[in-house]
Amino acid sequence: MLKPVFTEKSLKFAKEGKYTFWVDGSADKAGIKSEIARTFGVKVIRIRTIKVGNEVGRNAKGNKFVKIGGKKAVVTLKDGDKIDIFEETKKIII
Repeated sequence: MLKPVFTEKSLKFAKEGKYTFWVDGSADKAGIKSEIARTFGVKVIRIRTIKVGNEVGRNAKGNKFVKIGGKKAVVTLKDGDKIDIFEETKKIII
């Protein structure tokens, strides 16, 4: 399961050819590589994975909440390959 990450940092990395996805916690690098290549039709050069832990916080009423963590993968593609969902479109002002 792949879910793209759209943050300022991940969009900056996307301009450099590095794309960030949330992946299944049990996924390994070989599985992630084959799924990215099959889904988007690109050649994957490198994969870095990061485990993200749970975050505990408090809301405005003082009640605790838990933001569930997961696993992220930063995928580096061959020069010239792109994943279109990360491309920023220019805003047209009328």
